[in-house]
Amino acid sequence: MRIVVTRPLGQEEDLVTRLEQVGHEVVHHPLIAIESLGDDPIDVSGYDWVVLTSANGARELRRRAIGAMPRVAAIGVATAEAFGGADLVPAVSTQEGLLAELPRPCGRVLFAAGAGARMLLPEALEADVVTLYRTHELRPSDLPAADLYLLASPSAARALAVRHSAARVVSIGPETSRVAREVGLDVVAEATDHSNAGLAAAVAWL
Repeated sequence: MRIVVTRPLGQEEDLVTRLEQVGHEVVHHPLIAIESLGDDPIDVSGYDWVVLTSANGARELRRRAIGAMPRVAAIGVATAEAFGGADLVPAVSTQEGLLAELPRPCGRVLFAAGAGARMLLPEALEADVVTLYRTHELRPSDLPAADLYLLASPSAARALAVRHSAARVVSIGPETSRVAREVGLDVVAEATDHSNAGLAAAVAWL
């Protein structure tokens, strides 16, 4: 099967390797680029929880955090792994899923995310918000033909739909699937483990 991996440049190698090892023809064609929004230290001391919504946010906070790290809640296995571990990873990888599992009262919360992130959770918890990166949706003119396109973010889903609105896709999780369907993509599978391993496993089930 010919598969296009759409992860940003520099974040594709593990997934490409997993797919090639089981015999797929894999093309890396990034549909998003990540821009860091600063280098200033972020003091996490004084918080009871840090909430991470993406692997990119996790990597940025790990790079910039100072002070004693509080408990960490991460939406998705890949996000937890990018940070080096988490105290809580909800069974449902959405802000709603995390809200349902966070203990109450949860005290002072820092919500670390990218520009444009949904504000459901910080509004519900009256959390402080730090914006760590910006996602740029790419508009490639030479999108390769494939049997499947793998999507690891809502931004990648929107970028793909601009070029190939009827594409068959495998999604990393519920929020990416929701946006993919909204823009008309054909979601044929969704990873249950929201990571590269989960994406590769979802492909194997087809």
